[in-house]
Amino acid sequence: MKGILYLIPVPIADEEEGSVQLYPLLESIVNSLDEFIVEDLRTGRRMLRKIGFKGEFDQMTFHVLNEHTDRKGIGRFLACAEKGKNIGLLSEAGMPCIADPGSDIVRLAHEKRIKVVPLYGQSSIFLALAASGLSGQHFCFHGYLPKSQKERIKKLKDIENKEGAQIFIETPYRNNHLLEDILLTCSPALLLCLAVNITGKSEMIVTKPISEWRRGDKPNLDKQPTVFILGK
Repeated sequence: MKGILYLIPVPIADEEEGSVQLYPLLESIVNSLDEFIVEDLRTGRRMLRKIGFKGEFDQMTFHVLNEHTDRKGIGRFLACAEKGKNIGLLSEAGMPCIADPGSDIVRLAHEKRIKVVPLYGQSSIFLALAASGLSGQHFCFHGYLPKSQKERIKKLKDIENKEGAQIFIETPYRNNHLLEDILLTCSPALLLCLAVNITGKSEMIVTKPISEWRRGDKPNLDKQPTVFILGK
């Protein structure tokens, strides 16, 4: 019998506290594992401690899966699961596989008929959508918009003509540039939700028309994890 690939959610904000008390089942499952797939060793270990992992890291097996990992070799990450051992997959923040490279290993697990079990946890994207007041019945997640300003503006013009809530994110140090392009490009009547540092001490979730964002003081989003949502 093959093992299970557990998708392990981690806290979204660095200063978020008490997550393990909210999810005792998560702590129990994590402490039953001794092999993990992570994006980064240092942050992966830090997040495991944060959610209540008590094992010794030098006795654990870690596989690194990020944008630099050769996809041709990731099959070996699931070798133990094919032999009946359970393994955990972590993201850098929130739910694995949502705006995250983990989907590659999950797809491979399905191909190998390894059971995939998502554990209960937070996703900044869905928390932002729920708190935005925009359509939770008809929405689209676009991931990261193009790095080039010309292509980014072209994408924004396309997005604003679509129905439903249009969700996207950006590398935190480019957030202010993206906000400037949104205010420059999009219709004044369009609604924009900025969901900043969700679950953190400085959390801010505000939805108002582009026209109001243009008139008021613009928030400084530099290096702040932010989810952007456009809608009508």
